[in-house]
Amino acid sequence: MSKKLLILHTGGTISMSEGEDGKVSPSAQNPLLTALAKLNHPAQLYQEAILHVPSPHITLAHWQLLKDRIEQAVLAEGYDGIVITHGTDTLEETAYFLDLALKVNVPVAITGAMRSSNELGSDGLINLQSAILVALSDESQNKGVLVVMNDEIHNAKFVTKTHTTNVATFQTPTFGPCGLVTKNRAIYFQHLTAYERFPIDRLEKSNIQLIKAYVGMDSFLLEQLAQSRCDGVVIEALGAGNLPPSCLDGVSALLKANIPVVLVSRAFNGITQDVYDYLGGGKQLKQQGVIFTQGLSGQKARIKLMVLLNQTLDKPLSEYF
Repeated sequence: MSKKLLILHTGGTISMSEGEDGKVSPSAQNPLLTALAKLNHPAQLYQEAILHVPSPHITLAHWQLLKDRIEQAVLAEGYDGIVITHGTDTLEETAYFLDLALKVNVPVAITGAMRSSNELGSDGLINLQSAILVALSDESQNKGVLVVMNDEIHNAKFVTKTHTTNVATFQTPTFGPCGLVTKNRAIYFQHLTAYERFPIDRLEKSNIQLIKAYVGMDSFLLEQLAQSRCDGVVIEALGAGNLPPSCLDGVSALLKANIPVVLVSRAFNGITQDVYDYLGGGKQLKQQGVIFTQGLSGQKARIKLMVLLNQTLDKPLSEYF
């Protein structure tokens, strides 16, 4: 018996068209809804336009809607896999949130397009075809949410958009893709050593702010955040995890207010490490209580902190990073 697959369309370039003026905007109706006949899919395919928004418009409420719909589809309706089409600007964030927060364990593949449906070299349909093959593959089980673009498969945890327009924009720095898609199957050649999942019902603590470090950075924004009583702060630090001395009063103010401070690197590759023992160096920051991550980007660390803060944890927060 063939597998039962649900495709959830959310909008984005993959559902848009280019007008005569060269501007790309949402179509009145998602063109993908009538395109399935063109695809090779040995499965029972069902599809829904659950959203129809460009991805910069995605909100936490949209994430909750997607999460709830996927869980209903799997637990109550018997779907064997899920495909999501999404705009590329925030695709990696939606993928990682679902990767952490979903309560189900079926293949979930998310894809998009860099060229709209009527442009030369449009990549939407072939990416959708590839995502369907990934979601149908038995080997996609127990791999979390997978980002499928340009014949490559990436783990949601580390993949990121690296180019504004290139169809090969989605890359996994340091590690590379975890698999490839051929004409009729998905092939995997590496996997995460540790897969994390922290299922949640609702995002009640969600005020996590993201700040980028720079030369001469002062404490103004950090002190304002400490006074605002936000739920957490992620800082994209310098190098392996260092900060200018001029912003340390702000870091101290956050920690004194019991606001978690998570450090990532603003560098494209590598991980944060508490190496340097000087004022503002990583070793002193960690001793103060700043949390260091392992290879997450700023936007991914923000999502992980948000999900963790909505859990009942049995270990100190720092041990989950």
